[in-house]
Amino acid sequence: MTLPAGFTLRHATPADAALIQAQRDAMFVDMGSDPARLAAVHDAGVAWHARTLASGTYTGLLIEGGGEVIAGAGILWTDLPPNADTTATTRAYVLNVYVQPAHRGQRLARALMQAALAECRARGVDIVTLTASDAGRPMYEALGFTPQAELKLLLTGGPS
Repeated sequence: MTLPAGFTLRHATPADAALIQAQRDAMFVDMGSDPARLAAVHDAGVAWHARTLASGTYTGLLIEGGGEVIAGAGILWTDLPPNADTTATTRAYVLNVYVQPAHRGQRLARALMQAALAECRARGVDIVTLTASDAGRPMYEALGFTPQAELKLLLTGGPS
């Protein structure tokens, strides 16, 4: 993984929880989510990130440039049973991949993903999943991710 000159990569700490949640909010606004609905869950998201960073179930990766964090990504570590594809019981779900608009086009998201995949390999994880935005899909596919079938059911407020 190579970063452009002037950028550095670091691991997030629980003190970064509000920053990570702000990036997550901006990511969802970019994808068309209602800012008011995001604001309603912002504090819960900050608490979740602080808790999971502290417990180690979430690893945050942040890129800094010009004295500020300008991009980030996260890995949620899950414990799942072996299956036909792996005997490993830890899987990785990549989330919160975000680059500030002024810094897009510099391959920072790719650098974050390369760092995340290196972290997965170092932990012996061999199945990594994510949910891609339309804008991010080409990069993920170029890294080897393939579409998979997934269904979603909202148990609150949805049809019975």
